[in-house]
Amino acid sequence: MATIPLARLLYALLLALIVAYLYAVWSEDSKTPWIALGRMLAQLLLVGYALAYVFLTRHPLVVFAVLTAMAMVAGWIALRTVLDRRRRLFPYALAGVLGGGGLALLVATELVLRPRPWYAPSVLIPLGGMAFSNAMNAVSLAAERYFAERALGLDFARARARAFRAGLIPATNALYAVGLVSIPGLMTGQILAGVDPLVAARYQILVMLMIFAAAGLSAAALLVGVRRIEARETTG
Repeated sequence: MATIPLARLLYALLLALIVAYLYAVWSEDSKTPWIALGRMLAQLLLVGYALAYVFLTRHPLVVFAVLTAMAMVAGWIALRTVLDRRRRLFPYALAGVLGGGGLALLVATELVLRPRPWYAPSVLIPLGGMAFSNAMNAVSLAAERYFAERALGLDFARARARAFRAGLIPATNALYAVGLVSIPGLMTGQILAGVDPLVAARYQILVMLMIFAAAGLSAAALLVGVRRIEARETTG
């Protein structure tokens, strides 16, 4: 694939800045869009440099350390929607992201792709990012919806059902839209790199299944944790 000149990225950045301006003016939140764009630029540039070195590693502990750090950050960010409960819920959010996302990643890489070596960072880290980021979104949506429904007086079972559905909205929408509305990033990248579209489709199917599983398992783990916290508070 051809290298994108940095100067050309300014065209895309201009559109993003227009959206950030509208967000800041219309929502009366003058910080969030600029902070988000700034962090995205800084993080991706730093990650690009870091991964260039990580991909050369020949030690599985380095790969596991990177994946664990990614999961911890994802678990913490996921609870932005429930800041007042963040510290109490973090162990369960982390368990959801690391457990649900990690299990989906394990199946995708070690049972399906079977890279050599088995800990190949160029495989595990990008796919781990996909699994953990979708797990993070599912946890975030499920947590926000659950406590909103409980505040309305719903019992645990009904609040859990609505929260679980909410957590899976992005992943479910992606399943409906893939191939018809959108050609996802992995498949697009492979096609642009010259890979046979049918081969690229198989990889994308694997990714979509991994994402759906990661989101569902992570949201479920969080909701189980919430139930335990509520039970302790009731008996305490």
